[in-house]
Amino acid sequence: MTAAVSAPAAEKKNITRRSFRDVLRSPVQGKLLALAALAVLLVPAGITLWGSGSWPEALHVDISGPLDDANKWVIDNRDSHPLFLYFLLHLSNTATDAVGGVYDLLHSMGWLGVLAVGVLVAWRAAGLGRSGAKVAATAFGAFALCGLLGMWDATLLTIALMVVAVAAAALLGVLIGLAAGLSDRINRALRPVLDTMQVLPAFAYLLPFVLVFGTGTPAALFCTVIYAAPPMARLTALGLRGADSSVLEASASLGASPWQRLRTARLPLARRQMLLGLNQTIMMALSMVVIAALVGAGGLGEEVYSALSTVDVGKALTAGIPIVLIAIWLDRTTAAAGDRIGHSVPGSGLLHGRSGWGLVAAGTAVAVSARFLIGGAWPEAWTFNISTPVNKAQGWVTEHLSSGIPVLGGTEVWSEQFTLWILNPLRDGLLWLPWWSVLLIVAALAWIVGTWATALTATLAMSAIGVLGVWTKSLNTLSQVLAALVVTLVVGVLVGVVCARAGRLERWLRPVLDAMQTMPQFVYLIPVVALFGVTRASAIIAAVVYALPAVVRITAQGLREVDPAAMEAARSLGASARQQLFQVQLPLARPALQLAVNQGVVLVLAVVVVGALVGGGALGYDVVKGLSRGEMGLGMTAGLAIVCLGLVLDRVTQPAARKRHGST
Repeated sequence: MTAAVSAPAAEKKNITRRSFRDVLRSPVQGKLLALAALAVLLVPAGITLWGSGSWPEALHVDISGPLDDANKWVIDNRDSHPLFLYFLLHLSNTATDAVGGVYDLLHSMGWLGVLAVGVLVAWRAAGLGRSGAKVAATAFGAFALCGLLGMWDATLLTIALMVVAVAAAALLGVLIGLAAGLSDRINRALRPVLDTMQVLPAFAYLLPFVLVFGTGTPAALFCTVIYAAPPMARLTALGLRGADSSVLEASASLGASPWQRLRTARLPLARRQMLLGLNQTIMMALSMVVIAALVGAGGLGEEVYSALSTVDVGKALTAGIPIVLIAIWLDRTTAAAGDRIGHSVPGSGLLHGRSGWGLVAAGTAVAVSARFLIGGAWPEAWTFNISTPVNKAQGWVTEHLSSGIPVLGGTEVWSEQFTLWILNPLRDGLLWLPWWSVLLIVAALAWIVGTWATALTATLAMSAIGVLGVWTKSLNTLSQVLAALVVTLVVGVLVGVVCARAGRLERWLRPVLDAMQTMPQFVYLIPVVALFGVTRASAIIAAVVYALPAVVRITAQGLREVDPAAMEAARSLGASARQQLFQVQLPLARPALQLAVNQGVVLVLAVVVVGALVGGGALGYDVVKGLSRGEMGLGMTAGLAIVCLGLVLDRVTQPAARKRHGST
């Protein structure tokens, strides 16, 4: 009996060992051998033909002049050319009128009316009653603090921009998602477009719209719509394509037309995914609306930008807190509405269904009517100035924590050492490499993780950077991205591993990670400037903190989803906890780790570019300079280089994850 039982167990152990060896065996050994052979031929040829040094001057193509001429032509013909008079001017006026109309409506409702709408809608979305009380309390606290900080009018303008931008982005995303969800051909054609759009940093969206519409509300609104639409399109298509086939077959068997199947079956089944898409669209729109302050969007983003430009941390924090509060309010409200989909609500009283929305409307009407008694503007006596104490606190931090701390040194010392020993050597090393060797390295890395098409795309994108004439600045930006990425992955993977193995720690960190993921990119710059000043290291630290939550979450989830049978087999073989982690969990979780690397790259690049506002320099500085001084050629050239750099980094990290996910 014992032998009969032990034989299958031994066979299972042997199978487990073989599966571990299969996982650990590298699928790129053949590619590495081929690359080694090519290097023997290409490196000597490169040294002989091109030598060393930066990108050759003869291969530069100056596009800044034509772009400046195009910008001048737009300015000169904006009031006379038929393209502007009969098309673009109408779009511009419509955008301005829409945002202005929503702002006037909110302003006319009075502070109490707006507060009531925010609280009641949040309460109704989460389910009127005790279930929605926490979400309603969050909404109340968010709006109340916006007023108490003296940012009520700026908050209303930001909300007005958000309402119009989210409505337009959601509509555009749903239309694109419907086309992709109902047609395989359209889905295949749109996938690379949406992939590219999600890789591009937010800065890259500003410049084309500024070129056409100039600075102001239209440019800010349209770039926000384009930036925020892809998540809605993706998740709508995913929901439609993932609809239960048995339900669709039952609907067809009842004689329903394609339109009826879409309206009565596909869309209802896709509601949860579509609401998740709306949540992501709202978060991305808020992030972009804040960044769009660079092109005259106004609102809270403009307050943060003007404060950062003068290194007024107190003023920046005063405007940054309401941005975070709005993000939390919108995230909690939409997430609560999504959680309620598919769950039946007991009872059918006044708190549910249409009657619940009727109560919301009645409560709003009462609150709006109260403006005639208490006034529409937020009471001046109910505002508190935190700028002065915050600036005093920053002064204390600068005086006591920047340097002179025994053993630790201080924030300024850390920043200087990080720049001296990591950033500068990495930048100098990249600049020391011959330009052709950088192209070969990019091609090799892209081919290892993907295909020849991937390698060709990455190499062409990297070559375009040299052709644009910003090779040195691009490598400077790349050095910052690589430094931030290494720190992010080291810290993020370690924390993710600990969270996966210690559930209590993950529960403690969850609200912190939730809050970090809802904050727009601008907000991360405020505490970094307060602690580390205006340096390149500040941009790196902000990028690390911004990208960290995604890496931690993806790593922890990937480790938790490792096959329990594999873990049990490893334990039965007597593997220690360390062996289980390094020989079982991490190898089997490689697809998730690859996704974590890709997401880390995208998020780090986004903030490193924004970090130009706090001393990051390089390409981001040229974009900001081009936007603020009207030097469109300079800004567009840097923006195109950022796009190319984003494509290179994405192609080097993403294809392997797609391939593995597709094969599972």
